[in-house]
Amino acid sequence: MELTPKQQVKQAIEKAKNILLVTHANPDGDALGSTLAIYFLLQKLGKKATAVCLDPVPDNLKFLPLDKIKKDFSGLADFIITIDVSKAKVDKLRYNIKDNKLNIILTPKEGNLAPSQLTFDEGKPPFDLILMLDAANIEQLGEMYDQNTELFFNLPTINIDHHASNEYFGKINLVDLTATSTCEILVALFESFGEKTIDETIATCLLTGIITDTGSFQNSNTTPKSLSIAAQLIGLGAHQQEIIQHVFKTKPLSMLKLWGKALTDIQRDAKHSLVWTTLNHKDFEEANATKEDTTGLINDLLSSAPDTNIVLLLSEKEPRMIHGSIRTREGIDAAKIAGLFGGGGHTGAAGFVLQDKDIKEAEKFVLKQIRTYQEREIKDGKVE
Repeated sequence: MELTPKQQVKQAIEKAKNILLVTHANPDGDALGSTLAIYFLLQKLGKKATAVCLDPVPDNLKFLPLDKIKKDFSGLADFIITIDVSKAKVDKLRYNIKDNKLNIILTPKEGNLAPSQLTFDEGKPPFDLILMLDAANIEQLGEMYDQNTELFFNLPTINIDHHASNEYFGKINLVDLTATSTCEILVALFESFGEKTIDETIATCLLTGIITDTGSFQNSNTTPKSLSIAAQLIGLGAHQQEIIQHVFKTKPLSMLKLWGKALTDIQRDAKHSLVWTTLNHKDFEEANATKEDTTGLINDLLSSAPDTNIVLLLSEKEPRMIHGSIRTREGIDAAKIAGLFGGGGHTGAAGFVLQDKDIKEAEKFVLKQIRTYQEREIKDGKVE
């Protein structure tokens, strides 16, 4: 009998000894929560695990045990020093550390050793499996993939995700499009390893992903299953109120300034049931804000805007690099709209990136496409 994806993942983890954990660039609560949760699971299973995230972590998620995630991937492979001893025999090898310098001392038995006989190389990273979490495609892994492409081709990979736009890019793909989050998917996987697998720390990490991806169960993607699993995790000790406090009730002044600018410039197109606002790169600089400071803004706009089916936020987080975030009410597919611009996501929440456009160019281009899309949907009777 053919194994299910969950069984295949369990089997692959059980066979592996040294596992690399990666998630998408610009990580959110689900990305970090799922990565940390599976890191702690692997430790319980006696596996060696390395979690890597090269991008900055949003301030409101720093309550998580982020010391377990490495910020730099370099240096994880062996550094190999090769010495040509064809013209000399070595009698002794010793080393010492002095003034923060490692001195390797070779004593020749016969012949001479010279610097020209030394070469240096980097060994292969010691991993035998890669787990990729909460990424719809491999390019979303960002620099981690770009700088280590060969590693992802040479090792078996597991893709665990919940996005409708997932490209099934792993050797094993545990993808559940009905799940609210990757963390929700992991609960059943963890339980397959034993009843007491999920402790207080793991439960908190998993609940963080579910809460952030459902907007604390306010978003339309919330399901009876997600509520049931959340209750289960709270019963296992998850710190629900700590998560709520940090994620939703703690905002730095820079974020408040940025949100104020976005709300000041908000615009509405009643005909196409569309509300949007923009933030240019100068807005980020003046507010002393980071690119993570837009987190949560788009959800608040949707929940606050009456008689609106589509909410759009365009933010120039880097010069001529426009990030688009879309939220929609039931009946409007945000992923399809994001797909017009090469993006993707869920039916209620999606995103995209436009390169080599300033904010005004992007605004004009995106609004035209969305309006055309809405008019076509109305004509076809899909939108009232």
